[in-house]
Amino acid sequence: MSAENAPLTVDAQKRAAAARALEFVRSGMRLGLGTGSTARPFVEMVGEKVRAGMQIVAVPTSEATRALAAEVGIPLTTLDETPELDLTVDGADEIDPALTLIKGGGGALLREKIVASASHRMIVIADESKWVSVLGRFPLPIEVNAFGLAATRRAVERAIADAGLHGSLSLRSGKDGHAFVTDGGHLILDAALGRIADPQALADRLVTVPGVVEHGLFVGIAQTAILAGPAGVRIVERP
Repeated sequence: MSAENAPLTVDAQKRAAAARALEFVRSGMRLGLGTGSTARPFVEMVGEKVRAGMQIVAVPTSEATRALAAEVGIPLTTLDETPELDLTVDGADEIDPALTLIKGGGGALLREKIVASASHRMIVIADESKWVSVLGRFPLPIEVNAFGLAATRRAVERAIADAGLHGSLSLRSGKDGHAFVTDGGHLILDAALGRIADPQALADRLVTVPGVVEHGLFVGIAQTAILAGPAGVRIVERP
């Protein structure tokens, strides 16, 4: 097989998805910038457009994205200053055929959901490995307040059981071995559920638990998915 016909590597797939998403960006837009390994090349590409003269302002979904956006020269704003956005482009840990997502592997799910929900359109970009028939293979991140953690954990376990699901909960650790702390100062419980047949039912139960700040189920938020595989890029619109 010649080099030019070789399948794309995973990193190349992520860049290909980001490049296709860039085609939806227009001068004058207010953008939400996602977080993670697929969103990163998109932010870098937007920076190239800005340096070439494109006029946009952007809201980052994490401190890491804020630092990257500032480094590549993207003008930044906040949702307090700019409460309505035209477009958010972000990655995902899993995407199902209804374009329901699991997000939060990078720990930015709260800000990611706030920014995406403030946008007229959300495009999710990913390599094909993130496309699944049913969500749940990737553990579901659940952001919780540190106060009353044991009680919140028990209540989350009951909510999961009430949704007809079973699995284990683990407190996420950071690279230093201590509990991972989000940009908002919260902790994350990762729920290994295996299969989430009804994401909406689980989401409805989780939001009623005192102490749960947010969960990583994005239901009815993404309108478009751009998926890059070894053979190229495809676009899926929400049914």
